[in-house]
Amino acid sequence: MNLQDELNKAGGFKNLEHLAKQVVEGFISGMHKSPFHGFSAEFAEHKIYNQGESTRHIDWKLFAKTDKLYTKRYDDETNLRCHIILDNSSSMHYPEIKDFAIDNLNKIAFSALAAASLMHILKKQRDAVGLSIYSDAFDFYSSEKGSERHHQMLLAQLSNAALSKPKNKQTETYQYLHQIAEKIHRRSLIFVFTDMFQTTTDEVKLFEALRHLKHNKHEVVLFHVFDRSKELTFDFDNKPKRFIDVETGEHINLYSEQVKDNYEALVSDYFNELRVKCGQNRIKYVEADINKNFDAILTSYMLERQKFI
Repeated sequence: MNLQDELNKAGGFKNLEHLAKQVVEGFISGMHKSPFHGFSAEFAEHKIYNQGESTRHIDWKLFAKTDKLYTKRYDDETNLRCHIILDNSSSMHYPEIKDFAIDNLNKIAFSALAAASLMHILKKQRDAVGLSIYSDAFDFYSSEKGSERHHQMLLAQLSNAALSKPKNKQTETYQYLHQIAEKIHRRSLIFVFTDMFQTTTDEVKLFEALRHLKHNKHEVVLFHVFDRSKELTFDFDNKPKRFIDVETGEHINLYSEQVKDNYEALVSDYFNELRVKCGQNRIKYVEADINKNFDAILTSYMLERQKFI
């Protein structure tokens, strides 16, 4: 059974890889002259093949025409290793959406598509990418590889996460970040996609885990994924509503205007505190509002890549 085909039939992302290409191509076309050198390992020129070199980049089509061995040389080739970490707890599946599109995403779908877009760029540059997914358990882990088969497997896992319907799944993010940190031995660029909503754990433990990710000279980027209009500014009409905690099942009935000002102040303080603590720990903090495009994610990648290499 082809898992990716089955996921495509199930609804949601009809073709995650195609959507990721659209995101990346749209981003590139939106730039004028890019200041980001080394963004893609584009073909530069041929050079004569020397005996003993790897045969990986031999241009066999040119060999068929000339009967001589030439290899393709690329601009700014690197051996970057990247590991993507995805929070798949119940809160990441807000709001509930049946059919995903680039302009119709919840937090987990936004994160999955952003991750797939990063993977598309990494694939073009022949870099190695790994993936971890966690919820109330360590759902998936794969170390960094660069093969096409590996790439397709990771796409299938991202699609699966976006289409899953976890109910009342809380998470202790810090536990899984510690476990992932122990598994990544070679220096890597690490991206974390999470809404940073915790039910029991204090921030001290969470930032200890994020600091752990930085050991072995890793670079860490935290993509804070949230719905600004609902989760920050509490933009609901003033009709009586039942607000349900999707991770605990607890609920409260109220009019939004009764709590809007206090809610926004408290959440803003929390978000600002996250930003400050990330800065103190030399972790790149990036706001990832699901109502906006993916430019912040892709720009952050390009900037961090330059620093990394």
